[in-house]
Order: sequence, then structure tokens, then C-alpha cells
Amino acid sequence: MATKTETYVDTSAFIAFLDRSDTYHSLFRRLFADPPPLITTPLVIAEGHDWFLKRYDRTRALQFMAMVEVLSPLQVIDVGLQEQRGAAELLRNFSVQDLTLADAMGLHVMDHRSIQTCWSTDFHLGLTRVPLIIYQY
Repeated sequence: MATKTETYVDTSAFIAFLDRSDTYHSLFRRLFADPPPLITTPLVIAEGHDWFLKRYDRTRALQFMAMVEVLSPLQVIDVGLQEQRGAAELLRNFSVQDLTLADAMGLHVMDHRSIQTCWSTDFHLGLTRVPLIIYQY
């Protein structure tokens, strides 16, 4: 059996998985049912918490956090000054885009770890040519 490779997961994938009204809900429900090793950053988790807090309420935001804490095989990797500098460089390189720091951090992490697949519905996460899962299904 083939080994599953690391996949970067963005805020939009978590939202699509948990929000039944999202266009990509059924796709991410299938993907999260048997996920490969997933990598994300604390910025993605913060964005997701904020989204559920603002869109719904504290309860949904806490449910999101609880899901992240038990989701296997998700690894929330440490990011530090090196990653911040890499993300800042990407923000400068793509300054004509409305790229968030969380997006730039994701792009940096995917490049640094040679990740070849990204679970996201945000086209910004494809700026460095890592294929977005929504274009593969």
C-alpha cells in the first residue's frame, strides 16, 4: 500500500469540513474521513477560531478548537522567526495579491517542507504552484 504524504491544511478546508453550507463541504467530509498526515500552523488555527467566533458564536469556536485538538493525524507545527521572515518575503513577492500572513506562512511551510498537496479553497494557497485539492476532484 502506498504511503500517504504530508498535506498542508488551510483554514478554508476546516471551514468547508465543518460548515454544511459550504460549497466544498461534501469533498472535505470525504477527505477528512481518511486523511493523510496533515500539517498546519497556529495561524490557521487562530483564523479558524476567529471565523467560527465571528460567523457563529463562542460555542462553535470552542467546538472548532476541540476538533483540532483530537484530529488525527493533524500536526500543528511550531513557527518562529525564520518562518515569519519567510512569510514576510512572500508577502513582498506577492504584494499585488491580498495575501494574509497566515496564507504566506502556509506557502512558506509548504515550500520549506516540500509539501506537494494543499487542502484549501483559497486560490492564494496555490500561488507557488502547490496543487489545491479542489482542482483534483
